[in-house]
Amino acid sequence: MRRTERPDRDDATAGARAHLLRTPGFVDAHIHPDKTSWGQAWVSRSPATTLPELIAGDRATQAGYVTGVEERAHALLSRAFASGTLAARAHADVSSKLGTANVEGVRAAAERLPGMTVQIVAFPQFGLLTNPGTLDAMTAALGAGADLVGGIDPGGLEGDLHGHLDAVFGLADRAGRDLDIHLHDGGEDGLAQIREIARRTIAGGRQGRVTIGHAFALCDAALPSLGDTLDLVAEAGIWIATCALGDDPVPDLDRMERHGVRVVAGSDGVRDAWSPFGTGSMLDRAHLLGYRTGARTDADLERVFRIATVHGGELLGIPAISDWDPESGTRLEFDAENVAQLVVDRPAPRRILIDGHEAAAT
Repeated sequence: MRRTERPDRDDATAGARAHLLRTPGFVDAHIHPDKTSWGQAWVSRSPATTLPELIAGDRATQAGYVTGVEERAHALLSRAFASGTLAARAHADVSSKLGTANVEGVRAAAERLPGMTVQIVAFPQFGLLTNPGTLDAMTAALGAGADLVGGIDPGGLEGDLHGHLDAVFGLADRAGRDLDIHLHDGGEDGLAQIREIARRTIAGGRQGRVTIGHAFALCDAALPSLGDTLDLVAEAGIWIATCALGDDPVPDLDRMERHGVRVVAGSDGVRDAWSPFGTGSMLDRAHLLGYRTGARTDADLERVFRIATVHGGELLGIPAISDWDPESGTRLEFDAENVAQLVVDRPAPRRILIDGHEAAAT
């Protein structure tokens, strides 16, 4: 851990409490606040095993919400902020039917939290090529509060790898925006899609400006082309966002590091049609990522902490997090002896300071 990344322990107040640990803020690099039922009545979920079934359940659930996107998103983002998340990349559904409403709702919610940086991805959850009119809606979304162009399973869901990528890369080029693409497809086909995304990233000079969410194929050590794919992902500077959710595959963090692949973490869906779980806390998510990846040593636990903080700050371009130092005016303060204990115990922050001023969710 670089000096600028090392949290600081101040023992001057040891008489009042054993340890005061100062850390950078957390970054949720993949969350869907427009889908959440946070603060609402309990949502019962129907059985679903395939991606189309899950998406159908999501569509039905969203249609049944009584409260609008802004209020639900604000409830979740407020909870996230109170737990120490100072920045987030939020995916908001865009479609021919929804138009830009979800993007506008998430943006309005974010504006009510001035201490939190929120990037919004225009996300074609219900299909792009398979849902005519969605590309026009995504174009409009970039003028209605969205910051990035999203995509989803060009092969497995859309059935047209090159057509889907032509559409999203073309829109990103015309608008001068970065890309964040969901990719659940596994196996060698999933790896082939990832390699095509990497090749287009390199050809367009987009190194460091493309993220792939989930990327489950990269988690399968048995696939023959995994090593070559990881090398190409590293060359393209593609970020991999993992959420360590449920029984989803998680990447081998040692292998990612050996190949130079950069990993960030997110909550994904929180209390929505996809999952009843989630707390909005990225400290909880770091704990879960450590658990799922077999973290045991202090170094292992410090790594998942960096993924949930500093790496996310690098992705979103937030120097106060990516280049954090103990004297920074932006920091979290915890009762914890060190980062390893923090990740395991998951205490609530004692204070959130932004530019030296104590902040609270509103």
